Amino acid sequence: MMKTKYIINIANVQTVDEIREYWSSEDYISLLDKFNYPDAQDSKPENLRELLFMAITDFEPSEAAKVVLEYKLGDQLSDGQIEQISNDMLMDTVCEEYPDMDLQAPLFHITQLLFKAYNGKFPSSSATIINCSIISADTKDSSLTKEEILRLFNDGLSDRNIVKRLFADQMEGKVAFPEAEDIIWELKNSGKDQYQLTTSGNLIKKEEIIASNWESAIEEVEEN
Repeated sequence: MMKTKYIINIANVQTVDEIREYWSSEDYISLLDKFNYPDAQDSKPENLRELLFMAITDFEPSEAAKVVLEYKLGDQLSDGQIEQISNDMLMDTVCEEYPDMDLQAPLFHITQLLFKAYNGKFPSSSATIINCSIISADTKDSSLTKEEILRLFNDGLSDRNIVKRLFADQMEGKVAFPEAEDIIWELKNSGKDQYQLTTSGNLIKKEEIIASNWESAIEEVEEN
């Protein structure tokens, strides 16, 4: 094993309460159909979101939650789980607490869609979007994985951070870190050394990033 050093520079950190790009026009049209709005495909794309909000609010909040949950997660959740979550969503930020981490991202997007449609009847959550450069001391050009990036962030995060507390050995590289795939919801490499990562505002809060730049190192397997 050899260690490679990196320099991490934080360009900006945003806290957002929705990521509109998650929902496509096709999603809106399909959901409008499920909420009994006819001929949605004939509407202008820029009007679909507002039309969906109007259609959604003709339903009771828990019923609307069931429809959206079934549409997005019907192949991953049982009818009983959907029933339970649709009720819990009105009282708790389920997307932050759900034990299956791979469902926390879609539950965030569903919750915030309903939060916007019902003007706050659902508890709101947040996402954190981090834009940064990660420059290797090595000259080779290679894209970093979610696991590697989280480990590099270990030195730049407050000790209060929930990921550092729950996954201390993983963040320090002592054990494998498969949870990284679900902690970072989306990872974009927008060019050499430039990264954008999106995660839960519960898992990494803006104020928990305590440095704007730092050095860190991770172990890499030497190639034969």
